[in-house]
Amino acid sequence: MLTDLRIKNLALVNDLAIRLGPGYNSITGETGAGKSILIGALGLVLGERADRTLIRDDNEYCSVEAIIDVGGLGKAFHSHLENNGIEPCENSQLLLKRSFSANGGNRQFVNGSQTTLSVLSSIGEWLVDIHGPHDHQSLLKAARQLEILDAYGGLEEQREDFAKLVDQQAALAVQKTELIVDEDTYGRELDLLRFQVDEIESARLKSDEEPELEQAFQRASHSARLADLAAGARQLIDGSEPSMSDLTSALGRALQEMAGIDAGAGRLLAEQSSLSEQLGDLNAAMADYAERLSLDPTQMKQVEERYNLVQTLKRKYGSTLAEVLRFGESAAKRLAALEGRDEELARLNAEATRLNEQIQSLGLALSAKRKAIAPKLVEEAEQQLNDLGFLQSRFDVEIIDASELHQEELGLSRTGFDRIEFLFAPNPGEPFKPLKAIASSGEMARVMLALKTVLATQDSIPILVFDEVDSNIGGETAGVVGEKMKQIGTRRQVLCITHLAPVAAAGHQHYLVSKEIVEGRTLTRVAQLDDASRVEELTRMLGGGGAAARQHAAELLNA
Repeated sequence: MLTDLRIKNLALVNDLAIRLGPGYNSITGETGAGKSILIGALGLVLGERADRTLIRDDNEYCSVEAIIDVGGLGKAFHSHLENNGIEPCENSQLLLKRSFSANGGNRQFVNGSQTTLSVLSSIGEWLVDIHGPHDHQSLLKAARQLEILDAYGGLEEQREDFAKLVDQQAALAVQKTELIVDEDTYGRELDLLRFQVDEIESARLKSDEEPELEQAFQRASHSARLADLAAGARQLIDGSEPSMSDLTSALGRALQEMAGIDAGAGRLLAEQSSLSEQLGDLNAAMADYAERLSLDPTQMKQVEERYNLVQTLKRKYGSTLAEVLRFGESAAKRLAALEGRDEELARLNAEATRLNEQIQSLGLALSAKRKAIAPKLVEEAEQQLNDLGFLQSRFDVEIIDASELHQEELGLSRTGFDRIEFLFAPNPGEPFKPLKAIASSGEMARVMLALKTVLATQDSIPILVFDEVDSNIGGETAGVVGEKMKQIGTRRQVLCITHLAPVAAAGHQHYLVSKEIVEGRTLTRVAQLDDASRVEELTRMLGGGGAAARQHAAELLNA
């Protein structure tokens, strides 16, 4: 659920922080107070297009932040975050931030990771449905409608099985394509692969040999210079006049005399003795090093050839020996497949036939079940629409199967053979139209509310926002709308902007949006109402301040 929303410098909002609760949150206020700003801000932080003219005057930027509890969402959502480079949620808290400036700058963050607007938008589709004049309505998409029908009928497992079969078939098709080439191309690829595999295998590479080989090559290439330097170093230690050994001995004699006079100088003499031993060890080590530099010409040639071979293979097949070896393994597999092309093609064709039979069987079974459950969904949706004031409206689910779609030409879908469309006819005598073609936002919102009520147990989107849901309704229907909001709120978080007291009174929480003038400028405020304040607000919404209106407001709140 949406727990926190913070808005800065958007329209009439200077700096506004809102904490929302679970269940049904009703939002009310005078016309023009800024209720739509809240919906607009939520849309912005979910990836909708930014209107820079809404940046508050005298400000350079606008920002919206949201904290959403995603503990109820499954592994698929968190995998979606990971696949898009988003840091994991801490304590199930998803942190969203969107900012944009008047000069065109645009930045968005999810859990502190900067991301693209398209990724932010894709995350928003998992989280929120906004119903009303703002277009963030997943239920209008044909793919989403099919998901809902399958969820309503408990067909998710069959649908997933079908998708896996289609994926397997696609993978087989790719493998077949790679094997089916003309003979000239086939011959050339065989020759190339054989050369590559032989070249890499004959080198008998080890993935960890490169550092040692590099060192050996450098030592062999500069052996003469290294020998000269080693000889010079040894000469400094024990050859020249005076040598370091001579100087150390002279130092020892001086310190020995000092120790004979002052016992405290004995420590210095001991250090000199240690230094003398170290010089001796260093001289011996230098002699050993110089001896090991002496490679015979054959050894030097072997080192150079090995080094050059490794460098050549890296230039051709990868930047490291590990990459070269992986290339060789891949080439060997491809070579084996091509050399056994006829047998492999026969195997793939047999597998493809088997998969196609399974796809046809499961696809037809899935279609049959969809056609069986669609009338039940229609019946329940029409009942809900009747409760919401559409006494003579009709709802329908159109399922178009593969034969009508010419599925063979369009390509096989992972969702099955069917395409679906939700249809609606609000008035008698009017033809059915696709749900997305309904012109009235009020009608649209109530249709969405009806479907959400039917699908409350199946739909996974956790946050529902309704704007103008009470357009052109009143009386008992308004009370029904409020109760349905409350009903959905037992399973989802609901935010509803309303002008009707019965709808507002049904909320588990009630928020009032108001305007005030501060230092000559108009600001939008949002406050959560307690019971007494709710009565006052409901009284205002009922059109008066008299005792009768106040009593009615109290009755609505306590109903």
